[in-house]
Amino acid sequence: MTGSKKYSYLHIVSLLVFLLSCTHARKVGSLPNSSPTSYYSAKDFALVEKFDTHIHLNTYDSHYIEQAKADNIRFLDIVDDRPFGIPMTEQEKIAIQQIKAFPGRVFYAATFPVKNYNSDDWQQQTIAKIKKAVADGAVAVKIWKNVGMDLKDSNGNFVMIDNPGLDPILDYLAKNKIPLIAHLAEPKECWMPLEHMVLNKGYYSQHPEYHMYLHPEYPSYEAHMKARDHMLEKHPDLTFINAHLGSLEWSLEELSKRLDKYPNMAADLARMTNLYLHAKNDWQKTRDFFIKYQDRLLYATDVQVAQTSDPTAMKKLAHESRMRYWTFFATDETLNEPNSIGEFKGLKLPREVVDKIYRRNAEKWLPGIK
Repeated sequence: MTGSKKYSYLHIVSLLVFLLSCTHARKVGSLPNSSPTSYYSAKDFALVEKFDTHIHLNTYDSHYIEQAKADNIRFLDIVDDRPFGIPMTEQEKIAIQQIKAFPGRVFYAATFPVKNYNSDDWQQQTIAKIKKAVADGAVAVKIWKNVGMDLKDSNGNFVMIDNPGLDPILDYLAKNKIPLIAHLAEPKECWMPLEHMVLNKGYYSQHPEYHMYLHPEYPSYEAHMKARDHMLEKHPDLTFINAHLGSLEWSLEELSKRLDKYPNMAADLARMTNLYLHAKNDWQKTRDFFIKYQDRLLYATDVQVAQTSDPTAMKKLAHESRMRYWTFFATDETLNEPNSIGEFKGLKLPREVVDKIYRRNAEKWLPGIK
């Protein structure tokens, strides 16, 4: 073999090795675009890395996590200060054990109790708890809806999210670049009678304590939205992820106004059925919303993961749910919610938008998951 032919042969082999290595690397991230506007299909689901920014692990079992690995998805386990279900301290123990058992797969968001809110040292104790949680691996902090819907000050007034007593906590989070996730208020249907509800009748029939139609003495829906907006005005440097579409699930226009006004606000998508309803009522407007705000929306499901006696069935359900969401975002296939809204069509978002919603935005708004 001549020197020039030998050189050409080695050059071709080296190029093939390089291309094969690139192909392998793409399997764990975004797939390459083949045109200016390129789309995913259902078969791409397992090839694209994904991140669910809102689940709740209520068990030490690993079945759900094993299926997440098979589905190429990581997730954020969120701890809540809620008065029902597994206590906050036990939720924290589960979260810390699971992030140690599955590093890089499971991440967690901490919270803090508000039961001693009116004590003189509550702010100091809360900041100390946040410091410890971050040291234990927390990448964000969560505030639950008991702020605004349950917590009262020493005078018997409801403590809203813009209450001055919370300012030192929010200032600490902003200063230390710790993202805040907040579930504030409830869906607007919460202020309606059960018979007028479309999507939330089941939950509020089981939790009448949070059905605000039955409690006119509680803050109004509008009061919650006003308090959230005021908090954002006071804390423009706070990285803020408003869970459940910001409790503005009923109106993409109203959510758009907040995203336009508050650049430090993102919204998680953990009210998927509302998005299905928007797509059914006005497909083009819904799709345009996702494209316009593609940098501000985070994939989230609010799945409650409990202990199971049938791991196979649980894994099947988890996979099918994820595939359903993927089909909605990535394709224009017809889907059906027979017990609520009927048929609707998937949004068929461009790959770049899907990648942002499913992973890149999570890495931007929750930098601790990188």
